[in-house]
Amino acid sequence: MINYRTPYAEGSDEFTEKKSRFIGHIFQVTEGAQAVEIIKQMQKKYWDASCNAYGYIVEEGRVMRYSDGGEPQGTAGQPILEVLKKEELFDVLCVVTRYFGGIKLGAGGLTRAYGHGAKIAVDAAGIALMTPYRQASALCPYRLLETVRSLLPQLEAEETGADYAADVTLFFSLPDEKYQEFEEKIVDVTAGAVRPQPGEVKLFAKRIR
Repeated sequence: MINYRTPYAEGSDEFTEKKSRFIGHIFQVTEGAQAVEIIKQMQKKYWDASCNAYGYIVEEGRVMRYSDGGEPQGTAGQPILEVLKKEELFDVLCVVTRYFGGIKLGAGGLTRAYGHGAKIAVDAAGIALMTPYRQASALCPYRLLETVRSLLPQLEAEETGADYAADVTLFFSLPDEKYQEFEEKIVDVTAGAVRPQPGEVKLFAKRIR
């Protein structure tokens, strides 16, 4: 799966509703076992909380799980999961911890509170678009070095390294969809003296929110 949305980083935020304290936490996870391990860690960390409800989405959306953590059915885990789905997030785990403040919120109040806990956690973490980036290299004569470098911004390419010898070997990273244009432009401008060589494609997190 490419070009999918995921948390940019771990994040947490909290709020108080009728004396109950809600703490939302977001994690990037890639499989169910990893999510379960983090859930266990959170339950241990917040052992004195009234509830640790959660929802997670992994394996390209094929696996979605949630738990109300002891709250009335459908009032905690499901609202958390719905926020993750609405934000179109994958490889994500959200745990919302509650410390009961003595005033009951009712089913509707709980649903809104746990959903809000998930939303503020997502906002705290930020959202990234996992985009395929092509790694590339090119052997470049010194006389054309600045010419090639001047082309990089317009081609959305970033120089990631250089080896200086008889000629310079430049290393690049750029969106995979831009690679063909990148190669053709470099070859054209240098009259074939510089010919980029494609390398592997890696997914990189580009923050979009």
